[in-house]
Amino acid sequence: MPNRSTDALFQLVKSLEKSEKRNFKLYARRNTATENLKTIQLFDALDKMAEYDERLLLKKATGVKKQQLSNIKAALYKQILSSLRLIKDDENIDIRLHEQMDHARILFNKGLYLQSLKMLDRLKETAKEFQQLTYLQQALFFEKKIESLFITRSMQDRAEKLSNESITVNSQLTLVNQLSNLSLQLYGWYIKNGHARNEKDIKNIRIFFESNLPVNINAKGFYERLYLFQSYVWYAFIRQDFLHYYKYSQKWVDLFEQQPGMIKVETSAYIKGMHNLMSAHFSLINAGKLSQTIKQFEQFTRQKHLQHNEINRILAYQYLYTARINLYFLQGNFTKGLKLVPFLEKMLKEYGLYLDTHRVLVFYYKIACLYFGSGDNEKAIDYLNRIINQRGDLRTDLQCYARLLHLIAHYELGNFELLEYLIKSVYRYMANMESLSRVEEEMFAFLRRSFRVGAHALKPEFEKLLTKLKKYEGNPLESRAFVYLDVISWLQSKISGVHVQDIIKEKFSTGKRIR
Repeated sequence: MPNRSTDALFQLVKSLEKSEKRNFKLYARRNTATENLKTIQLFDALDKMAEYDERLLLKKATGVKKQQLSNIKAALYKQILSSLRLIKDDENIDIRLHEQMDHARILFNKGLYLQSLKMLDRLKETAKEFQQLTYLQQALFFEKKIESLFITRSMQDRAEKLSNESITVNSQLTLVNQLSNLSLQLYGWYIKNGHARNEKDIKNIRIFFESNLPVNINAKGFYERLYLFQSYVWYAFIRQDFLHYYKYSQKWVDLFEQQPGMIKVETSAYIKGMHNLMSAHFSLINAGKLSQTIKQFEQFTRQKHLQHNEINRILAYQYLYTARINLYFLQGNFTKGLKLVPFLEKMLKEYGLYLDTHRVLVFYYKIACLYFGSGDNEKAIDYLNRIINQRGDLRTDLQCYARLLHLIAHYELGNFELLEYLIKSVYRYMANMESLSRVEEEMFAFLRRSFRVGAHALKPEFEKLLTKLKKYEGNPLESRAFVYLDVISWLQSKISGVHVQDIIKEKFSTGKRIR
C-alpha cells in the first residue's frame, strides 16, 4: 500500500525546493560524468511519485535492484543532506555559528592556536548578538581547552575572565532549561486535555506551575523571557484566564518587536506568539483588535525570508487562516467564511506531511462550525465525523465538543431516532472524560425533555434553557462551553426563528457580543 508518511527519504525529497533539487544534481555529479547514477535515478523516481510505493519505485528506477534499494536509499539520503549543507544560508544563524566553530577546530588542528582563538572571539560576538547560549558555551569550553594546553599569552587574566564568562553562561542556560521545560510541559498538558475541566484541574495545574516556576527569577536574556512568557501564556490559557492570556501573549510578541533581529532567528516562535495574540483577541471577543493584528500578521507573511522557508511559511498560513475564520465567527459571517474551505482542503492535502494531527483536527472543527453556523448541518456532521473517528488521545476537549456539536446538528436535522442513542453515547463519553460542566448537564437534560415535548411547546423550553445558561456566563469553569459553542446565540436563534449567524451579526453590529 502507498505510504507517504513513513518513508523518511520520500519525505525529504518532497520537501526540496526547485533550487535545492538542482543543487543536489550538481553535487551528485561533481566527481563523475556518468548520467546514469543509481542515486540520481532513485531521486528522479521519488521526485515524480505522488505517494510512496516501493513496487512502483523499483519499476521506475530500472537500474536499482530490490536487494540494493536499502543501501542506495541510505546513500541518497546522506547525499541530499550534504548538498543542502553546502548551500550558503547567511540568514540561518545556526549554520553560520556551526561554520565558525568548524573553522576554529580546523585552525586548532593545524597548530594555529591564536588564529583559532580569534575565530572563537568572532563566534562569541555573533552568539551574544543573537543570544545563542549553547554555541557560546561551546566556544568558551574550546577556549579553556586551548588555554589549558598551550601558553598563548592572548590576554592577561585570561583564566579568571573565561571562568566568570562560563559561570554566567551556565547560570543563564540553567534558567532557560528550567523555563523551557515548564513551558513545554504546560503545552503538552493542553494538547492532551485542552482547557481545565473542573476545580481539580485548576488546583493541579496551579500546584504544578508554582512548584516548577524557578524561585527569584531574574530573566534578563531573550530566551529566559521568551520561555517565561510562554509558560504564563499556557498557564493562563489552560485556566481560561483570557485577560492574562492576552497580557502575556502581547509580552511575547513585544519581546520580538524590541529585538527585531531575533525574528529571523526564531521565526517559528514569533509566528506562534502572533497566533496566541490573535487567539487572545478572539477569546476576549475583540473583533477590532483581531482584525488589526491579522493585517499586521499578513504583512509579516509577505516578507522575503518567510517565503523562502517552507515550514515557517506553512506554519504562518495555517495560523493566519485560523485567525480569519475566528474573525468570521465574531462577525457572524459564516457563509462568507465557507469560501475559505476549498483553499483549506487543498492546504491540508498538499501540506498534510508537515501538519500535526492536533492542528488538522482544529481546522476540521472550525470548518464544521462554519457549516453549522451557515445552516448546512449535514456538511458540519461530515467534518465532525473526521474528528470523532480520529484515534489517539489528542485534545480530549475537542473530541468532546465535536460530539456535542454533532449531537446538536442531528437535532437540527430532526434525526430523532438517532438522537436517543447519541445522547446516551455522548453523555457517557463526556462523563468518562470528566468533561461535563453545568452548562452541558443542562443541555443534555433539555435534549432528553425535547423528546417528550411537542413542537408547539419547544419555544418555552428553549427560553427556560436560555435563562439557566445565562447564569453561567462569566464563570471561568463554564466558559469552555461558550468558547467552543456559541450556545446562547443558538438558543436565541431557535426562540426568535431566525438563522444563528443573523443573531451573531446583530450582536456584532450593536456591540453586544461581550463575554
